[in-house]
Amino acid sequence: MEIRETLIQQNLRRFGTRIGLDHALAEEIHRAEKAGVRIVTAEDEIYPELLRTLPDPPPVLYVKGTLLKEDEAAVALVGTRRATVYGLNTARHLARGLAQCGITVVSGLAEGIDGAGHEGALEAKGRTIAVLGHGLNHLFPSCHRKLAEKIQDSGALVSEFPMGYPPLRENFPMRNRVISGLSLGVLVVEAPLKSGALITAREALDQGREVFAVPGPVSSSQSQGTHRLIKDGAKLVEDITDILEELAPPLKERLNRWKGESPVHPEPPIESGAGFVGGLDSEELKIYEAIPVSGASMAESLSRQTALSPGRTLSLLTELEMKGWVKQFPGRGYSRK
Repeated sequence: MEIRETLIQQNLRRFGTRIGLDHALAEEIHRAEKAGVRIVTAEDEIYPELLRTLPDPPPVLYVKGTLLKEDEAAVALVGTRRATVYGLNTARHLARGLAQCGITVVSGLAEGIDGAGHEGALEAKGRTIAVLGHGLNHLFPSCHRKLAEKIQDSGALVSEFPMGYPPLRENFPMRNRVISGLSLGVLVVEAPLKSGALITAREALDQGREVFAVPGPVSSSQSQGTHRLIKDGAKLVEDITDILEELAPPLKERLNRWKGESPVHPEPPIESGAGFVGGLDSEELKIYEAIPVSGASMAESLSRQTALSPGRTLSLLTELEMKGWVKQFPGRGYSRK
C-alpha cells in the first residue's frame, strides 16, 4: 500500500474508533470524489507548508476548492458567534482590507465574526479558507450554505475529519488549531472571556504565531476576551496597518522562497520622473516618487500625498520593501534604499 493510502487509512481509524465509523479505504475515496472533495496528505506537494511546522500536523486534509502557495500569506480572523453590530462591521472591514493586500483570510465559517470575516474577504475579491469541524459532506451551520459555495470558488473548505463525520462539540478545539496553523497570525475581533476564539489564540501562541486583538467598548461583555488578550500582550489592532507592520518580516521571507531568490533584488532600472526605477506598477511608483530622494517619510504622510488609503499605502510600502526599493525605520518611517 502506498504511503498516501496508508495515511488516509490511519486517519479513518483515528476518528472511526471514536464514533464507530467503519469506512473502507476505497469507500472513503469514492465518497470524497462524489462530493467533489480532494484528499490531501502530508506527502502531497500542495499540503500547506505552515501546517508542516506544527508538532502535531493533521496527516490528512479534505479540501473542497483550491489551496495555493500564496495562501501561506494568511491571517486568521476569529471571534464570537454572538457578535454585536460593531464586531460584525469591524470584522468585515478588516477582512476586506487584508484581502485587498493579498492576504488570505482564514476562519471557521461559524455564525457571527467568522462569517463576517469570510464575507469581507469575498467582497474584496480575495481568497479565504474555511476550516470546518466535521466531514465535508456535511455543512454546519446550514445557514452558511451559500457562503460556503462562494468560499470554495475563491479559496477552499478544509477539514481533517473523514467524510460523514458529524459536527461534535469536541471537534472544534481540534479545528481551531488548524485555523491558527494555516496562518501567520490570529486576529480576534470580538470575544467574551469564555470563547472558542480564545482557544484559537492560545493555539497560535503555542505554535509561535502572532496574536492580534481589536478593542471594544469597555461596557461590552463581548469584548472582555479581546481586552484580556491585549493585557496579556496581544497587539492592539485599530486598522490593518497594525497587522501588516508585524507580519512584514515573515511575508518577506516567504516571498523570497516562492520566487527562489534570497535576497530579493530589484529588477533592472528604467527611467522615470523620479530617477531610475524598474519593476514597479503605477501605484508602487506613485508611492516611491512621493518619498524624498534623501530623508524619510512617514506612512501617514505618504497616504495623504498620494490620496491612497492608509491600508493600501502600507501594503504598497511592504511590497516596495520586499522588492528592495525602500527601507523601513521604527515608527513607520520609510526612505529610498
